[in-house]
Amino acid sequence: MHILLTGGTGLIGRHLCPFLLNHHKVTVLTRNPIQAAVILTHQVHTVKSLDEVNFEEVDAVINLAGEPIVNKRWSESQKRTLLNSRINLTLQISKAISRCESPPHTFISGSAIGFYGRQENQPIDESFNDIYPEFSHVLCRDWEHAATKAQSDQTRVCLLRTGIVLAKQGGALGKMLPAFKFGLGGPVGHGQQGMSWIHIDDMIQLILFVLSHQEIHGPVNATAPNPVDNNEFSQTLASVISRPAMLRMPSWVLKLMMGEMSDLLLHGQFVLPNKLLSHNYRFHYPTLKPALESLKL
Repeated sequence: MHILLTGGTGLIGRHLCPFLLNHHKVTVLTRNPIQAAVILTHQVHTVKSLDEVNFEEVDAVINLAGEPIVNKRWSESQKRTLLNSRINLTLQISKAISRCESPPHTFISGSAIGFYGRQENQPIDESFNDIYPEFSHVLCRDWEHAATKAQSDQTRVCLLRTGIVLAKQGGALGKMLPAFKFGLGGPVGHGQQGMSWIHIDDMIQLILFVLSHQEIHGPVNATAPNPVDNNEFSQTLASVISRPAMLRMPSWVLKLMMGEMSDLLLHGQFVLPNKLLSHNYRFHYPTLKPALESLKL
């Protein structure tokens, strides 16, 4: 297949690309072709604009691009940047697909479990619709809506509602790890909020799984089947790296440091990947401790 990939130099994209190159031709949309070639190897074809892509010759699109959600405090201008970096590009892709006589058969587009908003301790699958209306939901809702404009009899759209991706370098774990390694880590707030996570290897394999299973469409929860609360996550991470997890971060301190963005850490969801499980995807890392141990932190 010929696959167009956006967000190819991000955490998920740079792990995914080598697997795609094993069997497919890959074109990567990037603002920096030289950097992309260094990170992803010269086997990928790079373009700086969608105008350089003939969508009639593309079989599938995997759209992972977007400003990192926790890089900066959520000012109103940063919120606009987060929205625009996802929605504008996704709309451009959807319009390009819709104009085709022979469009790509698959459009896999990123989203996040923030779609569900803050929840209590009830398990959440793809059919859950009692949404808490906050910025994370609005961001994911509008991002998904932009992608579904490409849906047709010829093109299926899959929406990856991704949890906390566990990888050795980068992502949310990379931001948590330094404090834990210095023995300064611990639960956040009351610690009972859900943390729905996924190992980077499973993240890559489930994308390949969705790509190859034409019957899958719509929202797909990209999370491991055993979410934990923040207390358990903190204790498990500390145990794996042989450090204590004694220092609880009070809610008010986090709110002072991060503002509205602190809601991502102080509230959570217990998300289940029912659609993947119903299609017999087998997780390599269904439980947290082996997942963290495998990363050799």
